[in-house]
Amino acid sequence: MKFMKLGSKPDTFQDQGKSIRYVSSELATDVTIIVGEVIFYLHKFPLLSMSNRLQKLVSKANEENSDVIQLVDFPGGPKAFENCAKFCYGMTVTLNPYNVVAARCAAEYLEMTEEVDRGNLIFKIEVFLNSSVFRSWKDSIIVLQTTKSLQPWSEDLKVVGRCIDSIASKTSMDPLSITWSYTYNRKVAVSDKITEVGMKFPGKLESVPKDWWVEDICELEIDLYKRVMVAVKSKGRMDGSVIGEALRTYAMRWLPDSIEALVSEAHSIRNKSLLETIICLLPSDKGVTCSCSFLLKLLKVAILVGADDSSRDELVKGISLKLDEASVNDLLIPARSPQATVYDVELVKCLVNRFMARERSSRDKNIPPKSTNDFILGHASWLKVGKLIDGYLAEIARDPNVSLSIFIELLQSIPDSARPIHDALYEAIDIYLQEHSSLTKAEKKHLCSLMDVRKLTMDASIHAAQNERLPLRTVVQVLFFEQIRAAAGVQTLNHRNTDAVDFTRMTEKEYWQKTLPEKQTVSKPSSEIKIKGEDPQKNMKLVKKGSKNRSSGPQLMPSRSRRIFDKLFIGKVSGNGENRSSETSGSSQSPTLRIIQGEMKSSCTSSRNRRNSIS
Repeated sequence: MKFMKLGSKPDTFQDQGKSIRYVSSELATDVTIIVGEVIFYLHKFPLLSMSNRLQKLVSKANEENSDVIQLVDFPGGPKAFENCAKFCYGMTVTLNPYNVVAARCAAEYLEMTEEVDRGNLIFKIEVFLNSSVFRSWKDSIIVLQTTKSLQPWSEDLKVVGRCIDSIASKTSMDPLSITWSYTYNRKVAVSDKITEVGMKFPGKLESVPKDWWVEDICELEIDLYKRVMVAVKSKGRMDGSVIGEALRTYAMRWLPDSIEALVSEAHSIRNKSLLETIICLLPSDKGVTCSCSFLLKLLKVAILVGADDSSRDELVKGISLKLDEASVNDLLIPARSPQATVYDVELVKCLVNRFMARERSSRDKNIPPKSTNDFILGHASWLKVGKLIDGYLAEIARDPNVSLSIFIELLQSIPDSARPIHDALYEAIDIYLQEHSSLTKAEKKHLCSLMDVRKLTMDASIHAAQNERLPLRTVVQVLFFEQIRAAAGVQTLNHRNTDAVDFTRMTEKEYWQKTLPEKQTVSKPSSEIKIKGEDPQKNMKLVKKGSKNRSSGPQLMPSRSRRIFDKLFIGKVSGNGENRSSETSGSSQSPTLRIIQGEMKSSCTSSRNRRNSIS
């Protein structure tokens, strides 16, 4: 802390309740000055020699035959006047960052200029401010805080502007040249490095981060904070990421955590003003420099406190630029009246649409990917948002007020390419069916048709096959495609060709496009698939043996799914490989199913040169 002492005479002031009397054996008091509720009994000559205003006031009082002078709206109050009076008497006056602004405003009020006396109080205070206070990071902040109660004097005297310029200039300094700490003048600690043998060597000074200053200015009120941040940004030397971190820190410091505190009548106006100020201070490239989580939190507060539409639009624009960085919890924004849902689904849908529109635009400008791997690497954000929205759908599915149309609209806002796996989507649909038991069969069928059962993993398929809430058609589809997977797995084990590696690498969409031809059957040369003369009964044993691993999901399905699974097939294969059952009347088998039966039957017929297959 820095102090300034003025004067050296031993005369003193005595505080007597609400009156202060100057004690001196040489002079008698001949003037009474009232400042606020405090009365000063002083003598004229020392005061008149330093203050031009007191000269005028005493002259006027003499004309009125009065020795009482009342100073109305005196800046700094009685304490500031006492310091000025002490200076006039040549006594010691101690100035520090906490009282220097009050003394400066009081001296200005009393007109203690160089024209009255050389080396007057205004001159000495200005020297102290420029040589000491404005050179110090901490003192500049303290002085700026004290100016709030001394308006408009501190503003007219440019004390506020000089403090702000001092602070902004120091934030733009190279962190390597910072000699004070980033928590109020604590010296940066010197770390000691300990070698393996236990000897200590002095290390280098700890590096100072770029955002060393953000916490120190958080104590400023929002009006002063705004002016400091505007000055910092105007310097043009501060990274946008540091600006964003400063605003995040300030918001955490002043915005309450609870919803009740945010919307309370006592603080709602203040919170709204604070939020709108923070939003207007966001960097122009906030979509890059500010985290998506922080922007979404601001959006939640903006909705709760009723911020203006322009502020909300700014946040929505920034969030849509980096929605892929958000989490499901970030998107759980409470809905406001007249919405009946718990969370604001319409807002999330708007965010997704904006993000997808931008992604499609950038995708169209780029060269199409040569392979699936290139697509995944080039559209990682696309896939992240697909996973994010599926998780969000699972959360809102528990809300009974979320209508089927709203649920489906948000579901379809994600393109098919952003969902390579449909497990999370299946979970969301299952939760919705469980919580909305009043859905009709047609509605359940339509909702489940939006899920591609070919994109379910083995675990999800097993669960879906036994799920009583799913429509029968969906369960049949799950069992059907799992049987195809199982058959493909058996062929892979038998042939051990390069197709096994290709199958594991290709996407499911590519695989089914390959395995489900347009025609009902596909004939291929026997050279492509060789069963090596194995017995059909042996092949069936291989299928049963494989039922213990992940390639035989349908074999693990009991009860209802097992009965449905049995009905899919016309009959069982006997030990000699012949089909012993008859076809069901009035129905046609799946083309793929016939191929499988034909393949198993033809494996025992040596006279055939060609075999039907699935590859």
